[in-house]
Amino acid sequence: MNIKYIGLSEINGPLVVLDKCKNVSYDEIADIELDNGTHRLARVVEVYEDKAVLQVFEGTKGLSLKNTTTSFEGRPMELPLGGEMLGRIFNGAGKPIDGLGEIVAEEYRDINGEPLNPVSRVYPRNYINTGISSIDALMTLIRGQKLPIFSGSGLSHNKLAVQIVRQAKIADEAGQDFAVVFGAMGVTNDVADYFRRSFEETGVLQRVAMFLNLSNDPIIERILTPRCALTCAEYLAFKKNMHILVILTDMTSYAEALREFSSSKGEIPGRKGYPGYLYSDLASIYERAGIVKGANGSVTQIPILTMPNDDITHPVPDLTGYITEGQIVLDRNLDATGIYPGVAILPSLSRLMKDGIGEGYTREDHQMCANQLFAAYAKVQDARSLASVIGEEELTAADKAYLKFGELFEEHFINQGFETNRSIEETLDLGWALLSTLPRNELDRVDDEHLDKFYNHEEAERKFKTQSK
Repeated sequence: MNIKYIGLSEINGPLVVLDKCKNVSYDEIADIELDNGTHRLARVVEVYEDKAVLQVFEGTKGLSLKNTTTSFEGRPMELPLGGEMLGRIFNGAGKPIDGLGEIVAEEYRDINGEPLNPVSRVYPRNYINTGISSIDALMTLIRGQKLPIFSGSGLSHNKLAVQIVRQAKIADEAGQDFAVVFGAMGVTNDVADYFRRSFEETGVLQRVAMFLNLSNDPIIERILTPRCALTCAEYLAFKKNMHILVILTDMTSYAEALREFSSSKGEIPGRKGYPGYLYSDLASIYERAGIVKGANGSVTQIPILTMPNDDITHPVPDLTGYITEGQIVLDRNLDATGIYPGVAILPSLSRLMKDGIGEGYTREDHQMCANQLFAAYAKVQDARSLASVIGEEELTAADKAYLKFGELFEEHFINQGFETNRSIEETLDLGWALLSTLPRNELDRVDDEHLDKFYNHEEAERKFKTQSK
C-alpha cells in the first residue's frame, strides 16, 4: 500500500522535513505533489527516528507546509537505459532535453551502481589513442584507467575535452565498438552550447551520450550527473560490450555542490568547508572505471577539475590524486605563450602506462623514448634556472643544447593545435627527431641498438631548421 503524507513539518532551502514516516530508507525516491497538481521529485538524504529529510530536485519554491502531498516510491533513483542513448542529450538527472522524446528503456538501473567485487576486476592493458602527442607518448591513457586532468580557471580544458572526444579511439580490433559518455556539471549556457555545437559540427555526436547540468540547475542534479553518466557507461560497456570513455567536467563544481548540500544539512565541515566524506564520495565515482571479467567492454574515465588559484594541494585535486592512477596537469605559463594544449610534462604521469604500451600495444621503443624525453625536459628546466642566474652566455655547450631542445620540444611536440590528430607512430617519430637534436652521449636512457636505429643528428638539425624558417 502506497501511503501519502499530507503536509511538511519544515522547509529549509532545498530540503524539506517530514514527520511520522514509516519504513522510509536512505536514498529512496519520493514524489511531491503541490496543491496546483504539479509534481516534483525528491530524494531521502537523512532518516532519524520517524523523521525523513528530503532534497527536492527542482527546488522548494512554491511548496506549502500544509497542502503538499508526499509519497515514497520504495526504490532509489533509477535511470532508464537502452541502446539508443548514444547521440542523445540529457539533463543532469538523465531526462532527455534534445526534443527527441523519451528513451525506450530496455532496463532500469540504480544510478549509485552495484558493488564491484575487486576479484572480478581485470588489470587494465592496451591504450586509448587521443591523437595528442604529449598525452599519448608521455602519460598514455590506458583502457580501463581513471586519469584526471588538473586545470585552472580560464585554461583550455574545455577545448581539450572536445578534442579528446573528437579524436579518441582504441587500437583497431574486430567487433569492438568505442563510444564516449560526456558529463558536464555546473557549466554556463555558452559552454554547454560550445560542447553541443562542437560535437554536432565534427560529426561525433552519434557516438556520444551527453549529460548536461547547467550552473543555474539545482545542486542536487549536479550531484546526480556523474552517477547518471557512469550508469549509462556501465550499461554500454558491460551489457553492450562497448569500450566507453567517460569525460566528467568539472569535478570541482561537483565538490562545491556537495559542500553546499552538506552545509544545508548542518554537517560538521572538514578542510576548506568540504564534508569529511569528500574522499569516499569521490572514490564512489572514480572507482566505477575498469574492466570486469567476462565482459568484453571497458569503462575509462577522464575527470576534469579546475584547481582554485591553481593550487594542486586544494582538497579536490589532492584527494583526486590519491584515488586515480596519475594526472595530466595543464600549465598556465605554457598557455599564456600560445602553446596548445599547455600540458605540464614533469608533474604529469600515468601510473598504468608501463603496462599498456610497448610491443603488441603501441611500439616497442615507446618506453625508452618516453623515459628519455622526460629526462631531457627535466634537464631543460635545470638549464633555464641556471641561465636565469648566471646568464645564457656562461652555460656549457650541453646546457645550451638543452635550452634549444626545450624550445623545439615545446614548439613542435607539446604544441600541436586543435585540429592536429597524430597517430602514435607520428608522435614517437617526432619524439626521436627532437631527441636527435641533442648530443648522442646525452641520451643515457636509450640502449645502443635503439640509438643506432632512431638517432640522426644531421637529419634533425635539417628538419627543425627548415621548420623554424
